[in-house]
Formats: sequence, structure tokens, C-alpha cells
Amino acid sequence: MEVPHELDAATVLKFALVTPDVEPTAATRHVRGGILLGPAAALAIAQYSDSSGYYLFYLDADGDVATDTYHDSVEGAIAQGDFEYRGLRWVDRA
Repeated sequence: MEVPHELDAATVLKFALVTPDVEPTAATRHVRGGILLGPAAALAIAQYSDSSGYYLFYLDADGDVATDTYHDSVEGAIAQGDFEYRGLRWVDRA
């Protein structure tokens, strides 16, 4: 999966693949439409141009946004991702 420049009209700042060596911690549950979601294929931190906050996007295997969480800082979004997945390797969008 390539690092996207934009997701849902938000600019991607950081990206991390959930590779086989990354371990989901099961510390949180994400539900969409009443269905429990499995582990994400990748995570991305992005910001909308009209927002002061940051979104942690959880991507499916097709690179589509499955769900998200809101954070006041990039560091807060990274901390949430690291809380949910052990061993993430965050990269800056080039």
C-alpha cells in the first residue's frame, strides 16, 4: 500500500502499515454499523484544512477509511495508534 497524499479530503501527515510484525493490542474496539471491525491494514494521521485537530484514520486492505478518531495533536494521534498496535513504524508523508 502506498502512502496516500489525501484521505477523505484531509492531508496525510504520517502513515504506518500494520505489517505481520505489528501486534494489535486489543486495547480498544472499533464498531461501524453495528459490526465489530478487525485490525486495520494501515493507519494514517491527517488534518483537514479547516480543522485545528488531527484524525487517526484506520484503513482497510483497499486503503479506504474504515473509521477514525480525533486528536488535539499529532503526538496524541501517534500515542493512540501505538496504544492499539505494538511495533508501528510511522513515516512522514514525502
